[in-house]
Amino acid sequence: MHHPHAIAGIISRLHDPNYDRWACQIKRTGGCRQPIHLRGKVEHYDQATGQLLHRYTTRNEPDGVLRVPCKTRRASRCPACAEVYRADTYQLIRAGLVGGKGVPETVSAHPCLFVTLTAPSFGAVHVRREKNGKVLPCHARRDAQTCPHGHVMSCTDRHSTDDPRLGEPLCPDCYDYEGSVLFNAISTELWRRFTLALRRRFAKLSGLTVKALREQASISFAKVAEYQRRGVVHFHAVIRLDGPDGPNSLPPAWATADALAQAVQHAVAVVTAEVKPLGRTFRWGTQLDVRRITMDGELTEQAVAAYIAKYATKAAECVGTLDRRIQLLENVEALPVREHARQLIAACMRLGSHPGLADLRLTHWAHMLGFPGHFSTKSRHYSTTLGALRAAREEHMRAEEVTTGRLPLFDEDTVLVIAHWQYVGRGLSAGEQVLAAAITGAHRSSADGDPR
Repeated sequence: MHHPHAIAGIISRLHDPNYDRWACQIKRTGGCRQPIHLRGKVEHYDQATGQLLHRYTTRNEPDGVLRVPCKTRRASRCPACAEVYRADTYQLIRAGLVGGKGVPETVSAHPCLFVTLTAPSFGAVHVRREKNGKVLPCHARRDAQTCPHGHVMSCTDRHSTDDPRLGEPLCPDCYDYEGSVLFNAISTELWRRFTLALRRRFAKLSGLTVKALREQASISFAKVAEYQRRGVVHFHAVIRLDGPDGPNSLPPAWATADALAQAVQHAVAVVTAEVKPLGRTFRWGTQLDVRRITMDGELTEQAVAAYIAKYATKAAECVGTLDRRIQLLENVEALPVREHARQLIAACMRLGSHPGLADLRLTHWAHMLGFPGHFSTKSRHYSTTLGALRAAREEHMRAEEVTTGRLPLFDEDTVLVIAHWQYVGRGLSAGEQVLAAAITGAHRSSADGDPR
């Protein structure tokens, strides 16, 4: 049953003479939970004569504002906008595997790997183990030792997938919380060094210098970060061999997937990143998964694209942390998070006050448990860009408006466009949320499927 305030809001909006226009705005946001409110105008002038050809103003819109999607990538904040981001990421990744969106279809013949880079251990945690479809005990130890804090470092439970203990340390006092958040903080630097080491090793295996390699072959990649339940990130990456001109040229015959896999294994093993003020050195975890992507094999391009796109819209929600930045003066003990996440946040806040760690901005990224990077990234020549995909979608929408007469057709070379916009708020009232859900419910249902 809806709250009285929500019911009053529903009645008020339904009786608004501009309801139809408001509903149209809501439809165009695609079901966004927190649409941005803009106030302003757009004017079209003839460049030769200075004549005003067309003016759009929000003065005549419901409440005097234009509502546009928030465009967040985070599903926890806005499922509808995150779905658009996920679909775009899917198309971006898939284009780099089979072509399309400006990438030639011949790219499907390029050797390509799906690689998962993990974090090292920072202490024993509860995990779900499976083998041949059978769930195994978490940490069964016949000669389990008792830690200095009195905890027996063993767990014989067979955890379910929704067990809240998953990712929790067997002994919180033994767990290296500072190491965990520091790894998150420098993981992007560790990735950068990995890509450099990968190119150097691949060149050496090929009997070339790095400079000479660039004249014959290149390596492209796209990656996404995923949080493990214990609160550290690992990276899933598509790594592809190209010719010197990227996806438009075939790699030489000697540039094979096996050689690339050898280079990946070497680079993961040798790269390190230091946090010098604390005298700590970090490297990748020992668990490394390297598999070849094929068109019709066990690991297909479609499965890889869908997998990476799924994690592109997630953050640290599975760890039980917050979906917002934490203010410096907030009481960490009062935050509505599970204890393991609280300790990771506290470690960020504590280390954030260290003068030698200012560049890591641990306090700023405490809600992300120290991770400061973009969740999905790609090298320049991997495929198309998210910006290009968005521009194509906006051009399609503009063409529809011209076709239906909502926007006049102008020669862009002879028309000057002047726009003035002001941010005046965001979101929907409780009553508007109910109406918006009813208006866009069919859209959201269709968006739950695969973006193919």
